Formats: sequence, structure tokens, C-alpha cells
Amino acid sequence: MLSYPDFKEKTIVIVFSSEGQKFSFLNDNLIVKNKEELTLLQTTCHKMMALWIVGNGTLTTGLLERSKKFGFPILQLSQNFRLIGTWNSPTEGNFLLRKKQYLHDDLTIAKSLVTNKVSNQLALLKSIRQKDEQCKNAIELLKLYHAKLEFVNDLTSLLGLEGIASKVYFGVWFVSFGWNGRKPRVKHDPLNALLDIGYSLLFYFIENMLNLYGFDIYKGVYHTNFYQRKSLVCDLQEPFRCVIDKCIKNAYGLGQIKYEDFEITKGKYQLKYDKNKHYTRIFLTALLERKSDIFTYCQQYYRSFVRSKPIDFYPVFQIENINP
Repeated sequence: MLSYPDFKEKTIVIVFSSEGQKFSFLNDNLIVKNKEELTLLQTTCHKMMALWIVGNGTLTTGLLERSKKFGFPILQLSQNFRLIGTWNSPTEGNFLLRKKQYLHDDLTIAKSLVTNKVSNQLALLKSIRQKDEQCKNAIELLKLYHAKLEFVNDLTSLLGLEGIASKVYFGVWFVSFGWNGRKPRVKHDPLNALLDIGYSLLFYFIENMLNLYGFDIYKGVYHTNFYQRKSLVCDLQEPFRCVIDKCIKNAYGLGQIKYEDFEITKGKYQLKYDKNKHYTRIFLTALLERKSDIFTYCQQYYRSFVRSKPIDFYPVFQIENINP
């Protein structure tokens, strides 16, 4: 398995083929050039964690061979960051791990994931410097929901508590941006469009990590199994969603997000064609700052899961050093 000293040197390479970028190889070095044939990037395959191709592109046998040889997955994404397809690394044959996944049938890990998520939502609300009554009330409600999670004994109740906690949290965290409800994939405003993009990039990041160990990413512990849904990625994404939430709020505060960067297509807000790279950089900067946290979390999750450890041994991610 990949160790952290090796992992910390690795990076995600993104090729925007929609901008005319193209890649080639010289020995075991990946070279990315623009349409003027100027070299934008040259890196050894040894340091690649993943290759993301945004827009139309061609996967050659040389690229696929190097992916298997050096263990980096390839993700083909549309211009709007919708996943088209994945070429995985060679750890997908870990059948002993997958056997344990399919034997797991209780709520212990699911409760831990949701508790971690609510703890981070609470920490972000506590980090707000000037708290009005709405914020203070939301903090008290989240404390209440956090305490109730310990006594949940069925999936329906767990889903219900998570949903109501998130509704309270979003209503305060994004209140200054005209928050009008979280509606995934509907994209009825720029903020929801950005959340979809940010969460998608986080999703691919978590998927890369889980593929290092050979998990069956379709078998979850919280999100129920559904055809073609990568439920385990959805599960382990939950404690880290706050990274995207904080990133978006900070970006608004720094003036990095502008209303004119969006256009409406078929009633949905989406980024303009030439703005993808700008917002990708914003989100990936936030994720790469947490790269070691995500790696360590997934590594500890794997070790705890495969050894059937008690729930106290499972990892916890803290967005802020603030106790509930």
C-alpha cells in the first residue's frame, strides 16, 4: 500500500482538452502542451496521484499502460465536471477487503460518519465571529441533533437527523449570500451550482483515495446500495463536505466568485466555458491543502475496517479545533 511519505509528493494533473491542451509522454514523463505547442507541465508518472481530463480527449494505449504501471487512475470529465468514465488503478482485486464490506450490516460506522459531519458543521458555525440570534439558535439545535445521534438505531432516523441538521446549518452558513435551499443538481442559483461542482471534485478526490486500497466503492455503510451509485465514496465524502462549504464562503469574501461568471442553460445555472479553470483552481487549492488529512483518514478507515476494530478506532476529521 502507498505510504504517506510517498503520497505527499504526488499530485493531481488536470488537462483541459476543451482549451486545446494535449498530453504526450517522453519516457515516463507526462508532458502537457497548449494549442501553441508550448509546454505547460512536465512531470514524472511516479509523482502522479491521478489524471483528470476535462472535455473531449483521446485515451491512448500508452497512457493506459502507464496508468496501470504507476498506479494512477484516469478520470474523463465533461466540461461541466460530470464524470464520463474512469480507468482505475490495479488494486481493485482486493477480494478479502470486499468480502468484509459485504458482511458489514450495522449502523455503527454510518453513525460515526454522520456524527463527524454534524460536528464539522457545528464547528464552522462556532467559528463565525459575530453571531446573531439565528446563528446562536442554530448552534444550540446542532448540539441537540449531535447528542441525539448516539441513540439512533435505524437508518431512517439517521437520515432524518442528518437532513434537518444540514438544513439548519446551510440556512446560517450561507445566509449572507441569499441562501434559498439546497437543491442538488437543480442548480437554481450560482451557489448551488458551485456546491455541485465543489462536491463533485471532492467526490473524485475521495474516490482516488479509496481506489488505492481496492475497496468496492459501490458498497456503502450509510448510503444504501443503488445501481451504479458509488455509495462508499458518498459515505466518506460526508465529513469533508465542510471543506467545500468553507472554501466557497471564503472565495465569496475574497471577491473570487462573480455572478457574471455564470449563465443560465435550460433553467439551470452553470459556469461559462472560459471560467472552468478559475473555479477548479479555487476548489483544488482547498482540497490539496487538506490532502494529508484526506489520505490519513482513508488510510485509517481502511486499517480499522479490515481489522474489524471497535468504532472508537475509526478516523475523525476536524475542520476546526472546536469541540461540539
